[in-house]
Parts: sequence; structure tokens; C-alpha cells
Amino acid sequence: MRCKATKLALAALAACLAVPACSQEPAAAPSLGLMGTIPIYWGEAGGIDELIGGTAEPHWARAEIEASYALQPLDYLSAEALAPLDRLLLAQPRALSGEENVALDAWVRAGGQLLLFADPMMTGHSRFPLGDRRRPMDVTLLSPILKHWGLTMEFDDEQPLGVRAIEASETTLPVNLPGRFAGGRACELSADRVLARCAIGEGSATILADAALLDLHEPDPLAASALRGLLGLAFGETAGR
Repeated sequence: MRCKATKLALAALAACLAVPACSQEPAAAPSLGLMGTIPIYWGEAGGIDELIGGTAEPHWARAEIEASYALQPLDYLSAEALAPLDRLLLAQPRALSGEENVALDAWVRAGGQLLLFADPMMTGHSRFPLGDRRRPMDVTLLSPILKHWGLTMEFDDEQPLGVRAIEASETTLPVNLPGRFAGGRACELSADRVLARCAIGEGSATILADAALLDLHEPDPLAASALRGLLGLAFGETAGR
């Protein structure tokens, strides 16, 4: 009788191990492409020596994102680079080439999900001076792709400098000198028009006209929760821990 019970227990254990829910192997995190001049992945490195030596100041946002996603850094948006990805984060990217604009538009229309930070007036501190290529782009240069999606970005140069909180869905976003969107028949504008959520073909683009929440130095206390909220809005998932 004891032998039979042992066999039944072993059979149950074998069956459990064959089921993913019973396995101790954690599920692989979904991939998230990343490109931009804000140094989320490599940190604020002054050169290759700091990258190799691991002495570059890390960006807090990388750990927040990697709690839910496996980051795949990109340096060029080609059809080949985007093909393996379902999700993409662009953090104040440089001006895109014509080929990149075409590839990005086609990827979104085919079902890609994009989260884009496009700040018309960056306010975060950088260790690098104006004009240094290692510094995040001070002004977004994405008008062609935004216009193609029916959006224009306005900027009020008389608005007061300083971080303020705006409400977006169930997320509170810290912003500083943000832009505001207009147009976009397929876009839902919210948070005082600072946030656009656009249906583009089979895919979607969630676009924030500010990037203050991604400040590396002295981030706002709301920054981490705001980033998790935006990841959830953009990718339709519960992001973060």
C-alpha cells in the first residue's frame, strides 16, 4: 500500500513539473526595444573607459524597467532591428532619418506598441555642456513623424519653470516646461494635452510631450511610479513590481 502511495506521489510530482505553473523556472521577461539620448541603458558615461570600468553613473529608470522587461538597446531604427520587437521605448531620441521614420511608422502600423518621450525643452541636469554629443537632446526633433500621425506639438515659452504634477488616467506625471499636442484624429489627448495615445493601424503610440520624469539627477519622488504607469498605459500590462 505504501509503495502504491509513493508511486502516486511521484506521478503527481512528475505531472506538476511538466506544467509551466509548477516549474521553478521563471517566465522570460518580454523584450522592450530602447533608444534615445537619455542615458537609461548605459548610464551617464563620459567615454568607453567609464563604460568598460562600470564607473558611469547608472540611471535609476533602468532597474525600474528591467523589473518587467528585458531591454534591447538599439542605435538605429531599421525594419530589421524592429522586426523581433513588439514594444519600443524612445526616450528623447535624436532626429530620425527618413529611413527610420518609414521603418518606425510601418512597425507601429503592423502592430507595434510605442512609448515615446518627446520633450520640447529639456530641464534635467547633465554633466555635459551644451553642444556636447553625449548630452541628451535639449529639444525634440521629431516633427516629421508626429505630423505624419496627425499631431503637432505646441510650446508656451511663457509658462513658469518648475516641476508640477498632472493627472493622466490613473497615473500622476511630474512635468517641467512640457509641450502640448493638437490634432490627431486617431489620438486621445489627456493630461492638459501633454499626453497623446494614438491608434495607428494595428498598433499604438503613447507619446508624452515632456521627459522630466526621466531626469537622472535628483528625480522627482513621483518619477518611478509615473514611469511604471506609463509603461502600463503604453503596453497594456501591469508594469513594475
